[in-house]
This record gives sequence, C-alpha cells and structure tokens, in this order.
Amino acid sequence: MAPPILDDLKRVYNRTWWALMLRGLLGLAVGILILVKPLDSIAAFALVIAFWSFFTGIVEILHSIELAPVLKHWWVVLLGGLVGVGFGIAAVMYYPGLSLAFAVVLVGYWLMTTGIFSIYAAYRQRRLGIQWGWTALFGIVSVAASFFALLSPPVTLAAIMGLIAGFGLVSGIVLIVAAFRLRSVMHP
Repeated sequence: MAPPILDDLKRVYNRTWWALMLRGLLGLAVGILILVKPLDSIAAFALVIAFWSFFTGIVEILHSIELAPVLKHWWVVLLGGLVGVGFGIAAVMYYPGLSLAFAVVLVGYWLMTTGIFSIYAAYRQRRLGIQWGWTALFGIVSVAASFFALLSPPVTLAAIMGLIAGFGLVSGIVLIVAAFRLRSVMHP
C-alpha cells in the first residue's frame, strides 16, 4: 500500500495537470508570437520592462515603510523603490526607447562583468596550477560580446527576443509533455 503522502500527491497532480498544460501552451504561444511578430514583441518587451520597474518600485516603497520601525537603513529600500517608480514612469513617457536602451545596456554590462570575473578566475586558476585556458577564453569572448552588444543595439535586442522565444518554445514543449505524462500516470 502506498504511503498517504503519495496518495495526496496523486490527488493534487490529478487535479492540477492542466496547469502544466496551460503554462506549456502559454510558453509556446509566446515563443511563436515573438517569431511571427518580432517588432510587436519588442514593443511589448519595452512595456514589460517599464511596468515591471514601476510595480516593483511600489512594492519596495511599501516594504520600506514596513521595515522602518525595525531596520536602521530602511531608507535604502525606499530609495530603490523611488528609483524603480521613477524609471517606470520615465520608460512609459519615453516609450519604447528608454526601456530598450536599458535592456541593451543591462545585457552589455552583464556580459562585461561576467567576462571580467571569468578572466580573473582564469588568472587565479593559473596561479593554482589548474587548467585555465577555457575560462580565460570565455572571459575574453564575454568582454568582446559586451562591446558588440553595446555597439549594435538592434542585434542585441534581436538576440534577447530570440532567447525569450527559444525559452518559450522549449519550456512550452517540456511542460506540455510533462502534463501528458502526468495525466497518463494518473489515468493509465
């Protein structure tokens, strides 16, 4: 006889397999939409950045107010929230340019930071007598890619959207397969 926890899990999964299916279908829809309507997708991406910043800022402001009685530096969280709200408002006012510029700069700096840390890690690996060549190569490629990302914003945006589309398609397929497998386990 199966332990009660397994029976409980089976009942929960039997009632919720459809959630995996819906998430999978949404992932596929997003991936296909980005591939079919890339310019509309980029415009939507710009709005997502603006609204995300705005709402995250509001949440941080409210959180800072709750932290004020117990945290000495609560104002740091408040400041972060105010910056988020300000950026969100500015991103809507200067739509879509500011959000898209932010995305490009963020990717460029992320690549630069990753590259610098990788080059440093390769240096440390070399001093320790550990194989360091691939780490150094990764760092150099990341730094070069950061310059390319900052100098070619349209290509960077296309790459970002391609990654989002790819993730949507792959995760969508995986979730749909998981939903069917889960359903077949529950209803043999």
